[in-house]
Amino acid sequence: MSDRIILRVGESLVGGGPPGTAAEPEVAIGEMDGPFGTAFANLLGDQVAGHSRVLAILNTDVMVRPPTICVSKVTVDNERYTSILMGTVQYATAMGVLDSVRSGDIPKAKANDLGIIVSVWLNPSVATDDNLDHQILFGIHRKAIAQAIAKAMNHEPSIDWLLENQDKIVHKYFEKGLKGEI
Repeated sequence: MSDRIILRVGESLVGGGPPGTAAEPEVAIGEMDGPFGTAFANLLGDQVAGHSRVLAILNTDVMVRPPTICVSKVTVDNERYTSILMGTVQYATAMGVLDSVRSGDIPKAKANDLGIIVSVWLNPSVATDDNLDHQILFGIHRKAIAQAIAKAMNHEPSIDWLLENQDKIVHKYFEKGLKGEI
């Protein structure tokens, strides 16, 4: 068996904070010297209006490893939203990646070989929240990134768990639709 990490995919949803602070990242992780690296480079070089792609950084001029690119799931058309996304959430993403290396979910020896693509969801309501707690927002997004990476690297949920629980879990928005709530 090869020790190459061709492609791993994971997601997470972390809420529990004030309205608008939930995080729902999706991650793809893979070796940079193959198709994944090509996809990573294409994302970085092919900027799209309203969906800017930025590297996860601790601060300007300090990129994390494995290199991580953040892509917004929401069309960005507001300066305040952009500042929160490319500030608090970008920083939380960087810290979540490093947490994943520290915990061993991402092997430290692979930090220069892997790349991570993160689809970031940030509730648009944050742009109008004058009382937004950036510390809470940061903590939730940091935790969600680390959780999504752990799930990707550990192949979670397992197919056995999914098959066992398939009929026990109902998507919450399907359930709300049945009740006429959406």
